[in-house]
Amino acid sequence: MRKLIQTWNSWSLVTRIIIGMVLGVILALAAPDTLSWISIFGMLFVDALKAVAPILVLFLVLHAIAKQQSGQKTNMKSVIILYGIATFSAAFIAVLASFLFPVTLSLQTGAEGFEPPGGVNEVLETVLFNIVDNPISALMNANYIGILTWAVLLGLALRKASDATKSTLNSFADAVTKVVRWIINLAPIGILGLVFDAIATNGLEALLEYGQLLLVLLGCMFFIALIVNPLIVFIAVRKNPYPLVFQALRESGITAFFTRSSAANIPVNMNLCEKLGLNKDTYSVSIPLGATINMSGAAITISVLTLAAVNTLGIEVDFATAFILSVLAAVSACGASGVAGGSLLLIPLASSLFGIPNDIAMQVVGVGFVIGVLQDSCETALNSSSDVVFTATADMMQRKADGEAI
Repeated sequence: MRKLIQTWNSWSLVTRIIIGMVLGVILALAAPDTLSWISIFGMLFVDALKAVAPILVLFLVLHAIAKQQSGQKTNMKSVIILYGIATFSAAFIAVLASFLFPVTLSLQTGAEGFEPPGGVNEVLETVLFNIVDNPISALMNANYIGILTWAVLLGLALRKASDATKSTLNSFADAVTKVVRWIINLAPIGILGLVFDAIATNGLEALLEYGQLLLVLLGCMFFIALIVNPLIVFIAVRKNPYPLVFQALRESGITAFFTRSSAANIPVNMNLCEKLGLNKDTYSVSIPLGATINMSGAAITISVLTLAAVNTLGIEVDFATAFILSVLAAVSACGASGVAGGSLLLIPLASSLFGIPNDIAMQVVGVGFVIGVLQDSCETALNSSSDVVFTATADMMQRKADGEAI
């Protein structure tokens, strides 16, 4: 048994995850009812990631700020600019695609029990209140804006602390990082459970009715992931972007696809950034921040589904209004929560730009939940892998500016 475990651990994590995916598909097709208990592994894996992520973010950011010397360089300005360019580009591409391939919907499904925000002011107000949230509440509710705020403030306050105190913070950060590695090592079993549950519970039959909508949505997401994001990276560093892009999709995108939560994927992205040798002072902040504001996939979902509602109702849209929708979708996407389905509840907000009634917009949200097994999974994979791509890009930009090899 020990030899078997050693052999298993000697394989790469991606190989083991693929094996878990294949086993999940086979078992779900062979005995979905008899083996229903397998799905618990997926739930435990996701919950474990969600549980460790807030503590990881708090200690890594707190320690990074506390030990930072005056004048020490970080790449956060570049990261935030890249996040903004990517999110707006995604919204704009989605609008163009919706004009080229207009989609209409059969609005029969509701989304009862969900309350969308009332306007952009409400979205921004929520963000501001999250910033000043109670630290214990922020940790309990995985409010990463609040966690980042408190970590930065405490880190600044502890800059003058003794070396012993900073050493203790470092020990806590290392300990939490080690726990994260243990959890990530269980990813193949967790992915097996998630794949089993997705196939045994949902199937793909419900998606057939919305084939054209899915083609536009997923087509935009793949275009952003494989064309636009690499183009942004190439313009920034003048280097072949695809090795980085493919590694991020492989090692971050796959787990994000199945967990369907940018927040749950924070530990995975932190681990990948460490593997890539990136600046810890940067990625300890940029990764949790990206899980909150870097939402290219969410911008695509908001734009495409909103314009699908517009087409269904026969509303004429000029290009100027569509451009405003791109800006609104990009801003709104930054307010989407880092959990499954967070972007869908912002569709009524974007729909209000065209005077679409809330009850109609919530039916579109209902359609979003029906196709969520693919839409939300691909959206999260794009969002989360992009966090690593642009953090690494900012790191390469800094090293290039310093005259180092990249």
